[in-house]
Amino acid sequence: MPFIPHTEKDTREMLEIIGASEIDDLFDEIPTELLIGELHEVPEALNEMEISRLMRARAALDGTPLCFIGAGAYEHHIPTAVWDIATRGEFYSSYTPYQAEASQGTLQTIYEYQTMMTQLTALDVSNASLYDGASALAEASLMAVRSNRRVRTGRILLAPGVNPVYEQVAAAIAGAQGLTFERLPQEAASGNVDFDRLPAHREPVAVVIQQPSFPGTLEDVDRLTDWAHSQGALVIGIVNPISLALLQAPGHWGGQGVEIACGEGQPLGVPLSSGGPYFGFMTCKQKHVRQMPGRIVGRTTDLDGNPGFTLTLQAREQHIRRSRATSNICTNQGLMVTAATIYMSLLGFEGLVRVARSSHANTTALIEGLTAIKGVRRLYDGPYFHEVALRLDRPVAPLLTALADSDILGGFDLTSYAGTDALLVCATETKTSADIETFVAAFAGLMSSGARQGGENGKN
Repeated sequence: MPFIPHTEKDTREMLEIIGASEIDDLFDEIPTELLIGELHEVPEALNEMEISRLMRARAALDGTPLCFIGAGAYEHHIPTAVWDIATRGEFYSSYTPYQAEASQGTLQTIYEYQTMMTQLTALDVSNASLYDGASALAEASLMAVRSNRRVRTGRILLAPGVNPVYEQVAAAIAGAQGLTFERLPQEAASGNVDFDRLPAHREPVAVVIQQPSFPGTLEDVDRLTDWAHSQGALVIGIVNPISLALLQAPGHWGGQGVEIACGEGQPLGVPLSSGGPYFGFMTCKQKHVRQMPGRIVGRTTDLDGNPGFTLTLQAREQHIRRSRATSNICTNQGLMVTAATIYMSLLGFEGLVRVARSSHANTTALIEGLTAIKGVRRLYDGPYFHEVALRLDRPVAPLLTALADSDILGGFDLTSYAGTDALLVCATETKTSADIETFVAAFAGLMSSGARQGGENGKN
């Protein structure tokens, strides 16, 4: 908060009105033995000029490294207008509306966002938003159980390419409610589902498919969706919204399309910022809308025929009905949704296509350069969008540390996921040819140094 308006006189007057002599009187219910006299590790207070200088110096410590990390969080160019508009007071300080008639601007923004998300995913209905992509999978899994009442097993089958963090979060949230998460078999060459070893008669309530997958591969979503439906399961698609400008929308997968799509909305105008904030999105078929968590805004007309916007189907209060609620954690990330709406409005579908194509082209150039280096080859065969997993002939962690010393964030260590020394790299439209050449040259220099370190993994 850059400006605190209360003067000492204001404070005294407020204390007098409420009958308190000092601010500490407002906390007199705290036992004396729990009070701390001094905070020895806290420095002396700074004035506005001093604190501004300190924070600029702290921010500069992060530097401006070249980032080739993906793995669920992506560096895209964000037009200046996005956050210039989103941080206006009427957006920046607003929250999910409670009295719809007094919040028409916020409601219209959410309505426009929902419309864009349904168009991207080719499904019927979108909610306002959810906490993040990982918890959105948990919400989608619980929604599938409520919607697919013919199956009582609570078994959720995950394609091999589902983000392991998403699985952990979903298990933590939904596991206590009787849901179990199991991985489908993986084909070694492609990294995708091994259709020859798919289980039979497991009675899954839902099958989860991530496209593009966590290690960057592209699954045969049509075949897998049709298989899931043949097992009596619903299908949950986890998708990258930018990729949908080029890849088939989940509403068109297989003969029937998925029932639910979800994912992380961060690529749509939200900057990388030390781990957040993010927002989850969710869309579904019309027939399942009453089981969808979160808020839904509809367009209507009033008694005079004037257009307006209102919350529809459910109110915020229903989410605090304990076990009878569709969700106990759903949160409308209103500010992030506002930024995403502005971002998509500015770019339009053609702009998203250009971003997606440029990202794919840059990744192709990056992979061609890296795989020309001795000791580097692709981990999996097949097509990709803008991330690729690489197999290395030595441990990954020391290489990433050395690259970071050169101001390059060289990717995500995929070793624990892949079971071998592997690196996941990503290039978006923000990378120039010079950036890619810088990374490839630095990587080649490290690989040619002969500094092979430790472990059996280095012998692959």
